[in-house]
Formats: sequence, C-alpha cells, structure tokens
Amino acid sequence: MSPNTPPEPAAPSRGGFWKRFTDTLDAGRRAYVADLKEVFLRPALDASFWEDLESTLLAADVGVKTTEAVVEELRSQAAGAHVRSPQEALTYLRDILASRMDELPRALNLDGKPAVVLVVGVNGSGKTTTIGKLAHLLRSRGRRPLLAAADTYRAAAVDQLRLWAERAGVEVVAHQAGADPGAVAFDAVEAARARGADVVLVDTAGRLHTRNDLMEELRKVRRVVQRLDPNAPQEVLAVLDAHIGQNSAQQVKVFRDAIGLSGLVVTKLDGSARAGVILGIEEELGVPTKLVGIGEGLDDLDLFEPSRYLQALLRMENP
Repeated sequence: MSPNTPPEPAAPSRGGFWKRFTDTLDAGRRAYVADLKEVFLRPALDASFWEDLESTLLAADVGVKTTEAVVEELRSQAAGAHVRSPQEALTYLRDILASRMDELPRALNLDGKPAVVLVVGVNGSGKTTTIGKLAHLLRSRGRRPLLAAADTYRAAAVDQLRLWAERAGVEVVAHQAGADPGAVAFDAVEAARARGADVVLVDTAGRLHTRNDLMEELRKVRRVVQRLDPNAPQEVLAVLDAHIGQNSAQQVKVFRDAIGLSGLVVTKLDGSARAGVILGIEEELGVPTKLVGIGEGLDDLDLFEPSRYLQALLRMENP
C-alpha cells in the first residue's frame, strides 16, 4: 500500500451499528409499532387476530409468500395448542422467521488470493457508496482491499470511486473513460497480487436489469477474472435500495439468472423503508442478505445478523 495510506481504522462496534440500525427504523415506524401492539396485545387468537397479523406483515413489505407461510405455520402451532395467546404467537413468530433465515449462508467468502468481489446493481441503488463503505469495513477487520473502477461508462464514476477510496484509505485501479471493464478488473487482480492486497472490490456500471447487452458485459467481466482464478469471483453481490421494496425482487431475479448471485447488500434502510423487504426477497429467491447499510457514513454498513434484524423489526416499543 502507499506510504500515504491512512492507518488501519479501529474496528467499529457491532453493537453500535445495530443500535443505530434500530434507532433508524424507529424513526419512521410509529404507525407500524401501533399495529404490532394492536395485534399481539389483544386477548385471544380469534379470526380478526389472524387477519390483522397478515395485514401487518404485508404492510412491513414482508411479501405475500412469506406472510402466508409463516401465518400458516403459526396456525398449525395454535391448532396443536403450542400457541395459546397472541403473546405466545409473537415469540413463535420470531422463532419461525429466525429458523427460515438461518438456513441461508451469511458469511462473506474471501478465500481467494486475492478474493474478488463483483458488485452489481441498478442505477441509484448506492452501489459505489457501498463499495467504499465495504472497503472501510474490511480494513477495520485486518483485510487489505483494492478497488477496481470497472464502471467506465460514466465519466464521474471513477472520480466518485476515488473519493470513497480516499475516505476508506485504499487504492484504486482505473483506466480512461470508455475502457473495457473486463480489462480494468483483470489489471486490478494483477495489481492486488503485486501489491499484497487480499480483496478486490469491482465496481460495475449501474444498469437497467432489462438491458441484455449490459448483462452480457457483466458475464464478460466474470469470465475475465476467472482466467486468473477459476474460483473467482468469490462473491457476486447485488446492491438493492430498500425503498424499492418488493419490486426489487425482479431486479434480483434477473441478475441471479444472468450471472449468479452469492448475496445481497440492502441499503438505505432508514425510517421510511419497509424493512420487512429482506424477508420477502430471501424467501422468494433464496439469495441471502450478507450486508446492510443505513446511511452515508463510513461506518454505516455492517455484516447482516438475522437475530438483530428480527429484534429491530418486531419491537413493539418506540424510543
């Protein structure tokens, strides 16, 4: 690394991030909290309970498929006398959702030398910002990331990535505007090997998921890095804007079918986002969320933890 590279950042507190995550959701969830209380603090598991439970989960953007599945499982538990009150139903709901989420792999695969992480997404999803924050997160955990500016279509894209690289204290490999993205990725992997970097984060052009020609370009980048390492890329992460909600499921499906996805990064989970979207997309497509972002600061990205997520989602108190 350059002698001007900033010192390694102190590892951020995981508890600190999730406290901010919960507070961020709380800022816009007062009506949702009222709905949770209305459902789970009532006296009996009557017909209106089940109807209102479905409505509340759908309002949180959990998705139709997931909502129907978990409510049906709760009904079965109630029929077997395992759940006898709305209060017990809330406990079982947390357990059911946790069990479903625990089935998916969450850990980042960074086993390559270097590991290659291909980051994809549609325009405006927060992709380049996420790469900068991920570089910072990896540095704080002892990794030496390097960024590849393979978004060569926008003149400002490289400048934006350089700015985030400077903030994160990492280096960038870039070519001129309009260069071949595959060539940039290839050179970045070679540079990482020469400079002792152990992770290459590849920025790609934001694109409409309906553009087949641009999807073919992503396939080409993937093939190019596989010339250097047959197992690369170790991760293909799709960045999704939480505000899009269940509509983002179609984006995920197209990226998954075109190039394969190993995980999701869900960004912009602020108070106006329906945070249940993570549950719906994972259930629908079987792609695990591996990272979540809540803001624009360097520390506003962290590894996804289902237990902390569900705790924040199903809280019935406001701050």
